[in-house]
Amino acid sequence: MELIRKAGNSGRFYPAQAHEIKLMIQHWNDLLQKMKDVHKDIVPRGIVSPHAGYVYSGFTANYAHRLLPNARPKRVIVVGPSHHVYIRGISAGYFDAYETPFGLLQGDSAYLKQLNEYFQLTFEEDAHYLEHSTETQFPFIHYYNPEVKVIELIYGGLTDYLELSSLFEYILRDKDNILVVSTDLSHFHNQETAQDIDNNCLVGFEYQNLELLRDKCEACGLTGLEAIVKTAGDLYLKTLLLDYRTSGDITGDNTSVVGYMSGAVTE
Repeated sequence: MELIRKAGNSGRFYPAQAHEIKLMIQHWNDLLQKMKDVHKDIVPRGIVSPHAGYVYSGFTANYAHRLLPNARPKRVIVVGPSHHVYIRGISAGYFDAYETPFGLLQGDSAYLKQLNEYFQLTFEEDAHYLEHSTETQFPFIHYYNPEVKVIELIYGGLTDYLELSSLFEYILRDKDNILVVSTDLSHFHNQETAQDIDNNCLVGFEYQNLELLRDKCEACGLTGLEAIVKTAGDLYLKTLLLDYRTSGDITGDNTSVVGYMSGAVTE
């Protein structure tokens, strides 16, 4: 019997109905069409994407995900921090398929077995079923790349980003792979303070400044952000900021906001 990663956040962080998500994506793409200096021809090796509710961060996430078809990937490895279950290390989703409102995305057990030969991956099953940092990426992946295979990696309790960056480097040495690194930025500051803090994350990512990320960036997925920046530097890849905004830009309430960014890693 197939082990399916159920969509535990469907109807919560994103609509449960595929046609509603499709309308949202079409609306965001219409907005992008009207914007100047929009990057649309980039061939990414990886992206950074937020993971809040689609009404807050969907535009920012979609900006990055719409680039993935340019790379024609065979598999997408989605990496995010554990929010609900304490884990130590990296938990790999040993699932045959991933449920989305658009249908199932297929897993890749053969490649996961290959990864496990080189890296210490556990399977903390409870950590996967409600983890929104990764699950919110799956509907985008299915919409833009329905035939691709997916692997979900959730991390927690790492002493630093080096364990994750060595895994990222191994993954990105295979041109069939794309990384999706999930993170939100600062939480619950007023708009002005949030923008000041988040600017450290944006500059740290785009200019590959690990010291700035470590000392002055507040991100729930900071370890993943540091790891992708370290990997990009080691592989002589470029990092490009795509979009930044806060929840206050959406709701109009600037008293307590959350920051969101998306970015791309390219040749």
